[in-house]
Order: sequence, then structure tokens, then C-alpha cells
Amino acid sequence: MTKRTSAKYKIDRRMGENIWGRPKSPVNKREYGPGQHGQRRKGKLSDFGLQLRAKQKLKGYYGDLTEKQFRRIYADAERQRGDTGELLIGLLERRLDAVVYRAKFVPTVFAARQFVNHGHVLVNGKRVNIPSYRVKEGDVIEVREKSKQLAIVLEAVQLAERDVPDYLEVDHSKMTATFVRTPGLSDVPYAVQMEPNLVIEYYAQN
Repeated sequence: MTKRTSAKYKIDRRMGENIWGRPKSPVNKREYGPGQHGQRRKGKLSDFGLQLRAKQKLKGYYGDLTEKQFRRIYADAERQRGDTGELLIGLLERRLDAVVYRAKFVPTVFAARQFVNHGHVLVNGKRVNIPSYRVKEGDVIEVREKSKQLAIVLEAVQLAERDVPDYLEVDHSKMTATFVRTPGLSDVPYAVQMEPNLVIEYYAQN
């Protein structure tokens, strides 16, 4: 389903963390970075390095978004009133591909992007094929009738390694999900610690 199965493993190795909590992550065996010099890269990071790493980790988690896409989401969060870090997380979780992934309709966020792109998803009864489409509270997301028996969907529903968060109401018998509310950082079931405050600092200084 997704051409980028290797990408998620590269991101894990680069970060030195199993950021999706998947049992097949290479980090489970080797915690050092990729390449012949990977084992040497254990020096202490500067403040800039920590900020950059936090940004790369968060950006990578949502399917390795482009810098342009990620900066646009940050700018949207910055324009709103409230905690910019919390707002950034909320906007990322409102992406349609993120909702499809959270609802366990597909096994990975990379697969979610392609699943949406290929027209397998309806929002409030209408087909939407834009992964970055921003869902609203109360929106109903569902898998198209013709797509409900796809192997990738059946596999994802059985995954024991992650649970559906409580800001979604999901009915796997009908393959529907309702986006109940916009989550904050503490609501999102990240497998590793995310630090949106460092991401905000990065953009504030660059």
C-alpha cells in the first residue's frame, strides 16, 4: 500500500528512537544512528540541536511532512490564541491522514496518506482525497464500502500495539470514526516523548 515502508525505519534510526512504538523497528535492536559512523554520534546536542531534533521527530511522526507543510501548520498555530505548542499538536491531529491512522483503519501513518490519496475515505459522506484536509469536531470519517475488506484495513484493526485515543469514537464494525474533540499534547498516545515547546523555540529563532 505504501511505497515508503523503509522511510519510517530510516526516521527511527536517525532519531535513535522507536517513535511509533512498532515491534519491527530497527531501533529495538540497534539504538545508534545509520551509516558507518552511526555509533560515534553520541555527543551532547546544543540547544539548537535539541530544537532541531524535536522538530524532525514531530515532523517525521506525521509521515515525514515537508518543511513547507510543517511550517504552515506552525504558522496557523501561532496565529491562534492559546498555547502555541498545544495548538500545533491539535492541528497535526486534525489532519485527515492522522485521524485515519489513529482510528486504526490502516497500520501506519504513511499508509494513511496513501489510503486517503487513493480515495478510500469519506468525510461526512463525501469522498476526500487530500491527506492534509483538516477535520472539525463532529466530523464523521469512514472507509468507503468498497474498501472495507482490503487486507491493509483488516490487518490494521487487529493491531494490538496501539489503542484508539478517546478524542475519537470509532466503530470498527462499520469502519466509521467521529472526531469528538481537538486533543492536547497529553491526550495524544505518542510512543515517545514529543516536545512541541522546543519546536516553537526553533521557529522563533530561525
